[in-house]
Amino acid sequence: MMLAPIRILGIDPGLRNTGWGVIEAHASRLAFVACGRICSDAATTIAVRLRQLHEGLARVIEDYAPHEAAVEETFVNRDPQSALKLGQARGVALSVSALAGLKVEEYAANLVKKTIVGNGHADKAQIAMMVRVLLPLSAANSADAADALAVALCHAQHRGAGALARA
Repeated sequence: MMLAPIRILGIDPGLRNTGWGVIEAHASRLAFVACGRICSDAATTIAVRLRQLHEGLARVIEDYAPHEAAVEETFVNRDPQSALKLGQARGVALSVSALAGLKVEEYAANLVKKTIVGNGHADKAQIAMMVRVLLPLSAANSADAADALAVALCHAQHRGAGALARA
């Protein structure tokens, strides 16, 4: 019996730019589907910016029909205001995915980096390079899109091990 491929949406949430990446996992084979980023308009209110992220992610889900979503848990050591805004963007990513009926998992940034690069403290350039190695056809033209693809790849590796991801 052959299992159908699983389409995974990876999301790297941010209020200014939310990266997204879609891959297909079929057994141990991984294939690039699409990626990009959703930009909110900094000249508008927070409510409008969150709506922009919501509408953009809903369009991605409608266009690419993923089966599951993976969202990066973000670690912020800056000011509380930045952490709050980032948390709101994460909330949009989680709720849009859940409202679409997707199974949603969250992954710590260090686990994503360790899974993709082998080092939990890898920088964005290392992540982008390994994403290109693992998904040679990927067209990630921003760090946000590359990070989102890394989140999707991490989920493909750890699917069904949600407890491990939160450890």
